[in-house]
Amino acid sequence: MSNTKFILGVYEDEDILLSAITNIRTAGVKIHEVYSPFPVHGIDDVLGYKRSKLSIVAFLFGVLGTSLALTMQIGMMGVDWPMIIGGKDFIPYPSFVPVIFELTVLLAAYGMCFTFFIVSDLKPWAKPRIFDLRITDDKHVMAIDLDQNKIDVAKIDQILKDNGASEVNKKTFDEA
Repeated sequence: MSNTKFILGVYEDEDILLSAITNIRTAGVKIHEVYSPFPVHGIDDVLGYKRSKLSIVAFLFGVLGTSLALTMQIGMMGVDWPMIIGGKDFIPYPSFVPVIFELTVLLAAYGMCFTFFIVSDLKPWAKPRIFDLRITDDKHVMAIDLDQNKIDVAKIDQILKDNGASEVNKKTFDEA
């Protein structure tokens, strides 16, 4: 069992938070995460997050859905049980379109959701880390993992205060 230690900077205003993130990252401090009660415009760019590759995953699952739908219908209608009715083709592509569309959308949506849950490590039995209950109400909290930073704790504490943090707290989580 290990302990993960964090320093939390609590901010009142999102504009102060955005400038603080820039200054703190410039000082060489690695920020674990920033929690906010509402979306803050531009915070992804300031934190240095790259664009998500989830759209590529959705496209690939959609291609898989299209391939499965075509394979299934061609196999059923053209190979396993061809219906010879009035000289129609064994593989009537126009009548395949609704099934192709539905299976494409279904697999793209489910594949994207399950990929997001796996990558984000969201599982039903996980115990969430609650840094501060006020992040659901009116405060912005910047969490800094002390294990990821080589800078002294007192210096990080002072950097947070100098950049507009209304309070600075320490929190420890027990990891199983």
